[in-house]
Order: sequence, then structure tokens, then C-alpha cells
Amino acid sequence: MRRRDFITLLGGAAAAWPVASRAEQSKLRTIGFMGASGSAAISGWVSAFVQRLTELGWADGRNLTVEYRWAEGRFERLAGFAEEFVQKKVDIIVAEGTVTTIAAKNATAAIPIVFPIAGDPIGNKLVNSLARPGGNVTGLSIQATDLASKRLELFREILPDLNLLAVVANVSSPNSALEIGELRSSAPALGIDARIFEIRTAEDIALAFEALKGNAQALYVPPDPLVFSHRRDINTLALGQRLPTMFAYRDYVQAGGLVSYGPNLPHLFRRAAEFVDKILRGARPADIPVEQPTKFDLVFNLMTAKEVGVEVPPTLLARADEVIE
Repeated sequence: MRRRDFITLLGGAAAAWPVASRAEQSKLRTIGFMGASGSAAISGWVSAFVQRLTELGWADGRNLTVEYRWAEGRFERLAGFAEEFVQKKVDIIVAEGTVTTIAAKNATAAIPIVFPIAGDPIGNKLVNSLARPGGNVTGLSIQATDLASKRLELFREILPDLNLLAVVANVSSPNSALEIGELRSSAPALGIDARIFEIRTAEDIALAFEALKGNAQALYVPPDPLVFSHRRDINTLALGQRLPTMFAYRDYVQAGGLVSYGPNLPHLFRRAAEFVDKILRGARPADIPVEQPTKFDLVFNLMTAKEVGVEVPPTLLARADEVIE
């Protein structure tokens, strides 16, 4: 059951927005799109991005070319992608996520870089400030560290007796490292012992679940491209131990997680397309403030709740944006 309509994906783009000027339409521009995960994993987000570009007058193959590179969770590939785009002299690099943006920024100080999502742009030194980014990088923050304590509070509402929480996190991800710090500072105030189980590769996931077996009442997974690509595996392992799970995005809950709370990512990717449009029309990244999310989703999977023996309070269900039944 859906409580709020989600953004329509690629296709059927509206013609209500102004199209690019005739001069802009006649010049073929190139976007280099760097993905830390895989194309299938974030196809919905990319579709939202492309649709918004189309609405703004940029048509792939007519006045725009988008070249995609996918790391499939192998972060070591990102630097090579960035260097390739620099050599190709693309007009803009769109970098999906924090680690991808860091790779792009390390490769160029001249080509504009737009990030649709980043955990902590200031803490990760992507920009000088949100209001005045400076340099060649701008985009949209997902407030990762700010939301960690809110997710813990929601978990406590769902599980009033929660005191032992496993956190499976990719510690090679800058975003996850920052979120772990927030969890460690927020958990004690709620009477929660948050135990960190580190992963760095896909092979580490099963090992982490072996290590946490019998040592947790619930599971918290900070978002990053590696765990996102393996979200179904993570949920299968969690269900095998009857662990309620907390995630950042609805995609994890759709894949079998219990609950998620965080920004609506298709909306952020649509906004990123508007940043790209401004830059293609002459704006400088240094002058475009980094935006924080305005649209957040609370999503529950009641099928999963039944499997792990959790009854979600009616007060929380009434606040939900989507309930999967």
C-alpha cells in the first residue's frame, strides 16, 4: 500500500519546462556519469535524473551525450573512470555518492562536478561550505550523520527493549565512517550498545553475520554502494537470524528490510539534473549552494515484520509514507 506517489521514472517526459536555447541545442554536450554501484542497482534513480534533463530540454543523442561508468562496488576503479573523463574533456562529471565524488575531485579542479547524493559534503571536504561551495564541486547532501540518531530513535519506538544493536558497515566508505561516529555518540543516550561489524568487500558480509550471530537484537546498516548492491543478500542473512533491520532508503525495505528512514533519492537525482542544467547554461558550481533534502520517506515492510516477529506500533504506521504489505 502506497501512502505517497513516487516520482514517475524514465519515459513520458513533460514539456512544461522551458527548452534549451537554440544555441545550446545545436551544441552537443557530454556528461560523464560515474556510479560506485551497478547500473541495475540504481536504474530508478538514473531514470529520474534523465527524465528531468529531458524536461529541461536536454535529449541524449540530440544535444547531449551521457557516458556511464560503473564500479560495481569496486571503489579502486573510480580513479580510472575520473581520469578517463578528464581525458575526454567532458562538460560535466556527475558523481554518484561520496567516494565517487572524491575520486572525481582528485582528478580535476576544472571540470564541473555534480553529486546527486553525498553523506557529509563538508566533513568529507567536497566543498568549503554548503552556502558557498567554492571550487568546481556542488550537489545535494543526504544528511547521513544527522539522520543516524533519528533512525536509532525510530528503532527504539519499534523495539522498546532494544539494547544490543549490530551495525554492519563498510568501513572503507567515508560516509559509513562518519555515520559510525554518529551512532557511537547517539546510542548510549538511548541505552543502546552499538557493536560495529566491519566489512570491506562482498565476501566480508557473510563473515560479519557469522560473527554477530547471537550477539544482537537488531541490525543497522549504514548506506554505501557496496551494501546497496548486496542488499538482498544482507536481508536474507538478517531474516535467517530473525533480526529486525534499519536502513536509509526504501530500496532496502523493498528488498526485504523492515524499515527505512531517509531522503527520497529519485527526488534528489531530479534536483541534480537541475544543477546540471544550470551549469550547462553557464552557471559556476562555486556559486550554486549545496542543497539538503526536503523530502524524506519512512517505509515499513509488514511482511518482514511478521517474519521477524515484530509488531510495528500503529502510531508509526500512521506516520509512514509507504507500507509494503
